Amino acid sequence: MSNHEELNTLPPKTCTIERLVTMPEDVNKVIEGRKTATRRNGRYADVGEIMVLNDKKFIVNRVYSQSLGELTDEHARQEGYETVEEYKQSILSIHPGMPWLPQMRVWVHEFSPVTD
Repeated sequence: MSNHEELNTLPPKTCTIERLVTMPEDVNKVIEGRKTATRRNGRYADVGEIMVLNDKKFIVNRVYSQSLGELTDEHARQEGYETVEEYKQSILSIHPGMPWLPQMRVWVHEFSPVTD
């Protein structure tokens, strides 16, 4: 999988945007502006798609592929964590038994609040 950034080169979605951010703690982080991206093992949204959380709207600005080995602390802050290690431990606690492999690829969905 290469870094697809253009909408017309992205593979089909594997899930719907409604499933992108579902955990209450993550929903709160998004609403408070502390979470501006979500990494998933599949593609859940298209660029320009709107996600609604607690009646607040967020637009997907970028969707691209990234390996876990490429993650930096800045990426972890996009997810609402201070460090990659903190983010990693959170993910592994949600998915017991999942390996954290540097070559494993995820889909990054970056979003921002919709301003009317």
